[in-house]
This record gives sequence, C-alpha cells and structure tokens, in this order.
Amino acid sequence: MQKAFMVVMFAILFFSLSCSPTKQATTMVSQSPYGILPDGRTVTQFTLWNAKGASATLITYGATVTSLVMPDRNGKYADIVLGYDSLGGYIADNAYFGAIVGRYGNRIGKGKFTLDGKSYQLTVNNGENHLHGGTLGFHKVLWEAKVLNDSTEPSVAFTYASKAGDEGYPANVVVTVTYMLTDQNELVVEYAGTTDAPTILNPTHHSYFNLTGDFTKTILDHQLTIDAEGYTPVDAGLITTGKIEDVAGTPMDFRTAKVIGERIDDETEQLRFGKGYDHNWVIRGSHGTVRRAAELYDPSTGRLLTVLTDQPGLQFYSGNFLDGSTGGKGVNYQFRTGLCLEAQCFPDSPNKPQFPSVVLRPGETYQQKTVYHFSTR
Repeated sequence: MQKAFMVVMFAILFFSLSCSPTKQATTMVSQSPYGILPDGRTVTQFTLWNAKGASATLITYGATVTSLVMPDRNGKYADIVLGYDSLGGYIADNAYFGAIVGRYGNRIGKGKFTLDGKSYQLTVNNGENHLHGGTLGFHKVLWEAKVLNDSTEPSVAFTYASKAGDEGYPANVVVTVTYMLTDQNELVVEYAGTTDAPTILNPTHHSYFNLTGDFTKTILDHQLTIDAEGYTPVDAGLITTGKIEDVAGTPMDFRTAKVIGERIDDETEQLRFGKGYDHNWVIRGSHGTVRRAAELYDPSTGRLLTVLTDQPGLQFYSGNFLDGSTGGKGVNYQFRTGLCLEAQCFPDSPNKPQFPSVVLRPGETYQQKTVYHFSTR
C-alpha cells in the first residue's frame, strides 16, 4: 500500500514539474538555422507556440517576424503577416517586412538634426530624407538572440549593439527587443535601450498585417479604429509640418470603426501626399502608459487585432508602395495587400521641439511596450 502511494505521489510530482510555467515556456520555443549571410554568418530562426495553437516565427536578421499564425472565428489558423520564403528575400527587401526598424522609425527631414548644439547628418535614403534608420538600419543587421528560459511565456530576446557613427548617429547604443507570445494570443514586443553619449532613439516594429490570411486580397475591407483626436499632417515629402490637426470631418477620422477603403482615395492633399494613408496619429492617454491605440477588424474571417502601446503616436500605413514587385508565401504583394500599425514617437521629432522628445542620455533607459492582441468576433 505504501509502495503504491509513493508511486502515485512520484507521478503527480513529475507531472507538476513537467507542466510548470517555466518548463512549458521553454519547450514551446524551437530553434533552427534559417540561412547564411553573404559574409558567412548564420541567421537563426525561432518559432514560439502558445497553448492555443497560435505561433510566431522570428529570425535574427532584422529581429524580424516572418510569420504570425492566428485563428479565425471558425478556429481556422492562417498566417496574417506578409513576408518572404527565404533569407534572400529579406536581404533584398526594401519594404521592411516584419522587421524592427531604427535607430529612428519613420522619417527625419533631410536626415539632419541638432543635439546639444551639435549638428548631425544621417544617411539620406528616402528622397532627401532619412527613413527607418537608414540604408543599414536595425532591419539590415544580424541580432544576437537568446531564449528566455525563466519566462512564464515563450519568449526570445534579440540584442544589437549599434556603434557610434552608424548611419550618422552619435553614440554607442545597445538595444534589446523581446518578443513574447502569450496564451491570450498576444504578441508582446518590449524594447530597452541604453547609450554611452547623448543620442536619439525611436525604434518600432514593421509587420504588414492582412487579417484575411489571403495575401491576394487587399486590406481595403478591413475596419479600423484609431483612438486619436488628432494627427500630424505632412508635406509633399511626408515630413511632419509640426502641427497637430483635428481629425473631425476628415478622412483621418477613425475614432469609430471605418472601412479603410471608404475614403482612402478622397482628393485631399494629405492623401495625395501619402498616396493613401501614411500618417501618424496622436494617441489618447498618457505617454508611458500602455493603453489601446487601435483596433483592426476583418469581417470576412472575424479576426480582430487590438494594438496597445505606451507610445504617443501610431503610424498607419496602408501599403501604398506595394506594387507586385516583391513577394513571398506564394504570391506577389500587390497594391494595399498589407498594412502597418507602427507604435512610435512622432515623425521628425528631433526637429520639432513641440513634439515628444526622443533624446536618450547616458544613465537613462529607453523603454517601449507594444502589444498586438488577437481575438475574434
């Protein structure tokens, strides 16, 4: 009797240990080689799974999300982010599919800014302006990666050390981006950055979403809500003017859910400049507090994406420069077949003192948390 009791107790103990949160999290991350860079370095792929069957696949090149598989209202799973079939696509990519972009996400006018009385010239890679960290920004470098064995959810931390002078930026900066996939079907993205001298830092995540899971379809029937009373208008070069304008009565009004295609082709100056939506909205609530910024809904599948962030701004880009010349996952990506919702500080903030500051100094830590929460309706 005592022997039987001991066997039962051992079985219970073994089961509880094997199903502990730490054990479960570490066994729900796989790791494998993804490809070889031209210089011979290996790019590694990680796949995170949660208990519900959702998954996120990441690679160390660009700290990039290559796949994000989520269910529809009928329980059918599909990949809902644009991407490529192999490393070669990401190396040649100029659309930033799924990448972490920086040091500065979005644009800096003429690639110039002044900090503490000293002027800096960044790489110009978007007309006369600097975009998404330059030619060899965070999206074009190999990050170090580590599975977080002590996490209660499957998580991978990516770290990159950017040297002073990279793309014209001052200071040595170390950035860590941690991706976590929760059992609530959330992809959590947390950033931390430090510097050894004054600099600017404003990274963001650049996945293109198409909630239909069918990349031959456009995103024009998706319904979008953005929690913002104002947005930052741009000039013809897509550089913010420094103003914040009311969205009321304009195609920029997404305070209640609107079909994206409803007014995207309106003959207004802002939509002509962006060739559609490519603008920053001023999110309600306190900068530094995680709160809802946007909701994206696809009526055909019932997939609902809620974006929560502690950032002051959100860039909505409606895939206006997709033209069929790039592709993966069995299709070439046509005009407006994916959209981005990029949590950020405001574009060209270094040159707009009235905008929130992006300055990072020694002894400080840059922090950002953005959550992409998926559900169905």
